[in-house]
Amino acid sequence: MPTLTFYNLPEEKKQKLVAAAEQEFSRVPVYEASIANIVRQAGIPRGSFYQYFEGKEDVFFFLLNTQAQKRRRTFFSLLEKHGGDIFQTMTEMYAILLQEIPTQENLQFLRHAFLNMTHKVEQSLAEMFSYGDRNEMIDGLRPYIKMSALNTKSEDELVHVMQIIIAVTMRNIMEKFSRNLSEEQAMENYKIELNLLQKGLCK
Repeated sequence: MPTLTFYNLPEEKKQKLVAAAEQEFSRVPVYEASIANIVRQAGIPRGSFYQYFEGKEDVFFFLLNTQAQKRRRTFFSLLEKHGGDIFQTMTEMYAILLQEIPTQENLQFLRHAFLNMTHKVEQSLAEMFSYGDRNEMIDGLRPYIKMSALNTKSEDELVHVMQIIIAVTMRNIMEKFSRNLSEEQAMENYKIELNLLQKGLCK
């Protein structure tokens, strides 16, 4: 994560460095990214970069976590909008992600993140929908989610339900980008899978 020195930078300089990193990680996956390109685009010495971040993975996960936090706010707003209905919420959230990631140049690094998924990347991206810690997830969801609409017997089961829905969402986003599906086809596939979960798989 960034050092205190980074947070103390003037806002304009901070945003220039963030934009340079987003541009580089949008160009190539993190393992191919070049710190030299980031510092050249940001107009800072290479030595200054290491006063702000430990390395390229550090700045990459800072960007990833920042985007996850922004989208988590959207997720909880949608939960309120849909009266706590997790399936309606996830359907609209998925539609928003499909629209935003391919069309906004600075978010192309999220596409690379989905296409080059690791456990650590998955953990960061999952925080778009909840908090990583089990207790934080329950505490965060409890005021918003409509428990009476779910066939769950405990808060433990709610955590598992969320983990299943998040896993289905992640896999669908990965498939959309890896197979270059149209937005319409990706949306249709996702709705089918959510509908199967909502109805249950047994007669």
